[in-house]
Amino acid sequence: MSRTAVVIGAGAAGILAAAALALVVDQVVVLERDALPDGPENRKGVPQGRHAHLMMAGGLDAMDTLIPGMDMRKHLIASGANEISLCRDMVVFSSVGWFHRWRHADPLIVTCSRALLDWAIRTAVLKSLNNIEIRQAKAIDLLGDSERVRGVRIATAGPDTPFDADFTAKYGLQLSADRGEADLYADFVVDASGRGSRISTWLGSIGVNDIPERTLDSGLVNSTRLYRIPEGAGSWPLTMIQPNPFTGGPARSGMIVPIEGNRWMVSLGGSRGGEPPKDPDAFLQYALDLPHPIVGQLIAGAEPLTQVFTSHSTSNTRRYLEKAAVWPENLVVLGDALATFNPLYGQGMSVAALGAQALAKTIWHRWGSQGLARRVQREVAKSVDAAWTLAVSSDVLYPNVIGGEPTATDRLAAQYTRRLTRSATGSYSAASALFDVTSMRKSALRLMQPRPLLAALTGPALPSLSGPPLTPAEQETLRGLIRAGQMGQGPQPSA
Repeated sequence: MSRTAVVIGAGAAGILAAAALALVVDQVVVLERDALPDGPENRKGVPQGRHAHLMMAGGLDAMDTLIPGMDMRKHLIASGANEISLCRDMVVFSSVGWFHRWRHADPLIVTCSRALLDWAIRTAVLKSLNNIEIRQAKAIDLLGDSERVRGVRIATAGPDTPFDADFTAKYGLQLSADRGEADLYADFVVDASGRGSRISTWLGSIGVNDIPERTLDSGLVNSTRLYRIPEGAGSWPLTMIQPNPFTGGPARSGMIVPIEGNRWMVSLGGSRGGEPPKDPDAFLQYALDLPHPIVGQLIAGAEPLTQVFTSHSTSNTRRYLEKAAVWPENLVVLGDALATFNPLYGQGMSVAALGAQALAKTIWHRWGSQGLARRVQREVAKSVDAAWTLAVSSDVLYPNVIGGEPTATDRLAAQYTRRLTRSATGSYSAASALFDVTSMRKSALRLMQPRPLLAALTGPALPSLSGPPLTPAEQETLRGLIRAGQMGQGPQPSA
């Protein structure tokens, strides 16, 4: 008998989950309510789609295990993405000063727009695995009970997108009287529908009601604008002004991320009371007023290509599904449907990839076993833990946070991280430990190994930097852009 799996959501998390399931079932149906573009274009159903995204090394490694014969780093770079070394190709001003830059290449991350990332992952998976298909429809409920999920009740994405005859016949859909709803039966269901998931409501409808949840909301607002990379700045490093959780004031940050199409994606962030503006002139001034003005200095002489886009979908929210007293067979939740993070830390996409990898490893060895879905859910939760701790232990320190006060553990973790970060500004042992964890190649236990512990105790080996660690060529580029900005000669927005 053939086996069918259904995945809800065709974002990166859903497509990678489909790749995992394709190893053990005959057919995977991915349900997506949006019409998917043919190329790397923004779409309505991705609330953070216009803002900065990083694919960490751990996420890239996970994708390579999921997509047969595909080197995802090379595929993304061939599609237009940029490869960045966290050690060598970043200029970072942290809460305790500037990081030195090191000659070491690893760990490597990839930067590009979210639209390119989704499109490249989707094309790679569909090219490599021929038992996955995407159908435009929206999931409206689960079929089954608290013991076992048997499929998904689906509805048409709209009056203009009815279920086609092939879809109806292939999966034996019994259409409702108005032909707008149907029951799609499956041997396994994955919810990867993102921040807007209705999984808690759906679980309640089948008798699973004891799901602990936590939301921590710093009120972060992201404001993002695209710029053309100025002449001579094509190899400019990723530039980041990190927020400082120890001032007692709002988080304020800024970054310049190189993306495809010879563009800079410039994202400014601010928590409640320090939100970045949407007005273009105020956007520039906000960047200049950060703890160091380098982001504003660079964009003052660069050509803006878009308006300023803002997003408030930035809270940390986690559903502790692995703690449910009862969990139905054949249902797994991953990606943003399971946990969302402050996007400042750039780990959400990699967490989704690691969750799909955990799904693949577990079902490959245990398909058909009792308690499989619960076992998968617990493994997926492990991939969430480190990113959740990083985001929440920092965000909880900012004023006017909604969702809880910092615990003694939060404060202890923050103090140790601050001390290790200070050492990392001038110690490769400390910096490499931090980069291993933030790139998601190692767990947080890496920070407690002897070398980073010693570095945290002894402090930075190199003297503190008085300014950004730029090469002579980069210094000249920066001076030129500062002059252009001061003289009002920065290019105007494109028509």
